[in-house]
Amino acid sequence: MRRQRRKMLQRYLLWENDFTLTVNRISVMPPLRWVFATASRLGNWSGWALLLLLMLGMLGRRAVLPIGWMLLTAAIGIGLYWSIKHLAARPRPGATCCGLRLSEPPLDRFSFPSGHALHAVNFTLQILYFAPRLGWIAIPLALLIMASRLVLGLHYLSDVVIGAVLGVLLATSSLALQVGL
Repeated sequence: MRRQRRKMLQRYLLWENDFTLTVNRISVMPPLRWVFATASRLGNWSGWALLLLLMLGMLGRRAVLPIGWMLLTAAIGIGLYWSIKHLAARPRPGATCCGLRLSEPPLDRFSFPSGHALHAVNFTLQILYFAPRLGWIAIPLALLIMASRLVLGLHYLSDVVIGAVLGVLLATSSLALQVGL
């Protein structure tokens, strides 16, 4: 049974490596590389800071507490993904995929999980709850940020998926606490 699981894991990792190389081919097209690089940089905080300012402008004082909670969940998210990254110590695709084009420098050494995906989902879900009219910006931004991590060669698919799952858990926990208060 253990051997069979190990074999399935190896097959998945080979598939994920091939998938990463395939998606990374998009980055050879300069206009698309620019779009995804810009999305990735917006996911470094500036995009979310702008959305929080828009939320503050829309909701006024009613936005202060939700924004505080969002920032708290972001800080918790940083600690969470940083701890997991160092425990898992999974190398980034650039270190293991031959032929990968690294389009942006990584922010740190390890790949799993994606902090960009975690924050994209966490912020988007909370923005949708408190300021749904900003969804037309938040949802495409989050999707572009998550896709950018694959296209730019910075993460594997499982890094992004698990980062997104952690973002869902953070956002729903935060919302449950806020609604319960």
